[in-house]
Amino acid sequence: MERLQKIIARSGICSRRKAEELITAGRVAVNGKIVTTLGYKASYNDIVTVDGKVLGVMEHKHLVMNKPRYVISSSSDQFRRPTVISILPKEFRKYRLYPVGRLDYDTKGVLLLTNDGQFFNALVGPDSNVEKEYLVRLKGIISEEELKKIEAGVVIDGYKTKPCKTYFSSADYYNKSCLVGVILTEGKYHQVKRMFASIGYEVKHLTRIRFGNITAVGLKEGEFRNLTPHEIKVLLKLSKKT
Repeated sequence: MERLQKIIARSGICSRRKAEELITAGRVAVNGKIVTTLGYKASYNDIVTVDGKVLGVMEHKHLVMNKPRYVISSSSDQFRRPTVISILPKEFRKYRLYPVGRLDYDTKGVLLLTNDGQFFNALVGPDSNVEKEYLVRLKGIISEEELKKIEAGVVIDGYKTKPCKTYFSSADYYNKSCLVGVILTEGKYHQVKRMFASIGYEVKHLTRIRFGNITAVGLKEGEFRNLTPHEIKVLLKLSKKT
């Protein structure tokens, strides 16, 4: 189930704000019944009409992008900075894509884009168990004991993070930094940076190298490709694992 204005917007006929105006004006019906409540939820099996015309279903798109640093994980930005949508070719704008979760402005790597609400909810909902793997460049050389603290869960803003996996990749003793891997199944705001900050380490660079079964292998920064039907099927299966 999804809010009616979102379903209308994703059909491609108008923006979400315009869809809200259509609903409150009494121009939208679900299964023949006029709906004027903005909070009304419908399913994709319902017959939605606008001014008596049946709403067409927009083709679902599922992309993986190798997000560059200093690009916003959003469809728009009030400061006019480049976004993951604005750097797509213009012919993709009609699909009204949006990111599946977010990567920080200064983080690069694997980012999924979709216009499929059910796909989105399966991957980022509270019950999702899809792994996200990051390579983290730290200032300083972290110890095995400190990595175990990260694995067990640390407290950030009163919240204890879920247990995760880590591994030590390499150390640069000359520049006093190291590279470690972290595999999470949750995605709180600035989580990786805040986890390491809680034990006294600054994250210098952050790259997501995997989302479930999806990597950015073969994609240069800013490039993207369509997910295959098999990749989508595996992703959805991974989201349900406990």
